[in-house]
Amino acid sequence: MKTRDQKLAILRLLGREPEPITLLQLKNNLKLNYTSRTIRRWLNELIEEGLVKKLGITKSSKYVSIKAQSRTDEHVSGCFGTESLVAIKEISKPLFERLPVTYNDDWLDSYKPNISFYLSEELREQLQKSGQRTESQEPAGTYAHQIFDRLLIDLSYNSSRLEGNTYSLLDTKRLLLHGDSAEGKLDEEKVMILNHKEAIRYLVDNVTRINADLNAICTLHYLLADGLVEPKYAGKVRDYGVRIGGSTYIPFEDSKRLQLQLEKIAEKATKILNPFEQSLFLVTHISYLQAFVDVNKRTARLSANISLITKNLVPHSFNDVSVEDYMSAMIAIYELQDVRPLVDLYAYSYIRTCAAYDSTVKALGFDEVRIRYRQQRREIIRDVILRGMSKSVAQTYIEEESRKEMPKEDQKAFVKNANEDLEQMDQSRISGLGITPEQLNEWIRRYWQN
Repeated sequence: MKTRDQKLAILRLLGREPEPITLLQLKNNLKLNYTSRTIRRWLNELIEEGLVKKLGITKSSKYVSIKAQSRTDEHVSGCFGTESLVAIKEISKPLFERLPVTYNDDWLDSYKPNISFYLSEELREQLQKSGQRTESQEPAGTYAHQIFDRLLIDLSYNSSRLEGNTYSLLDTKRLLLHGDSAEGKLDEEKVMILNHKEAIRYLVDNVTRINADLNAICTLHYLLADGLVEPKYAGKVRDYGVRIGGSTYIPFEDSKRLQLQLEKIAEKATKILNPFEQSLFLVTHISYLQAFVDVNKRTARLSANISLITKNLVPHSFNDVSVEDYMSAMIAIYELQDVRPLVDLYAYSYIRTCAAYDSTVKALGFDEVRIRYRQQRREIIRDVILRGMSKSVAQTYIEEESRKEMPKEDQKAFVKNANEDLEQMDQSRISGLGITPEQLNEWIRRYWQN
């Protein structure tokens, strides 16, 4: 087990704490079998590296993560370890001091699924422990359905923010849940966020049959790029060259080679058994290949969630990642094929994402029948509204449909959920139902007549 990984585990935990903590608190929170003496040694090394600060000189001394250090004149967050900082220092040199580099076929070819690993065994176990939220026998996608609105908002906001979108978190929530656009924002920013909504819905609605294959990757690109690139390039590899701003990396230009490499990436990804390793592999290699005219990194980030959603793990929303740090990690891949900065950033952000999602689930509670039959319930509600059913007619229809669609033990709860949704129906709830406000208003008048 590498000392780097052990020290990073400490650094990540300190980064999550809002206040300085003692050595004993740190040892208890890590839940790993390290002695206090060993942990103190790692802390002293982190202090020497300028990543941790010690407060006090007694046994009750406390430790705190130093959130930022300087690299040249730029900001780097405390999520990066010492080895990652070496790579970041290298790609922080002026462009004229860095040699032009092209796509390295050998890097992908050398990766052997379930033999090669970007994530250490310890880190894979730590991420699994942080991300596990349901029992193994739960249907695929149970957790994603449970926190769907939170996933929709957080992933859309953070993925768009990393591309320079200026919508705030509140603006994003209003747009996604209520259709309200923020004043003074560009139409392109609105489209970017709404495209994330469609792509995330595709992931969750197809969770029982989706895999990290070529079709899924291209479908995600199509949904994310729709209206932002020429129609012929949405979901298709490009046929002309592109350049990466702020980097000396020159991606492939030949469409046949791009298609072949994208197929190799998908083929290898589908063979990777560990969900976190597959997730990081997709973020890394889809971003590195740059197979599409645009929207490559967005496609990579959503593709990275396929294995997490299907395994009922907390999705990766890329919380608390700065644009500068993300681009540093990407450029280290483009120019050095060094994945260590991305590993550090991925794990640091994922652990923070898990902590944020816990509070949401505790507040929402969990209704298994509501989650399991979400699609059937929405389809029935749509029929009720479009066919202008009164309350009594709708009640009979829902009961009949429930008997067709589900086991007897789930029918009562399903009927209750559907009736509750109908009674609370308004314009904020019709998104995705294919219903106009006029159709809704006409139905409301009929529904409450009897």
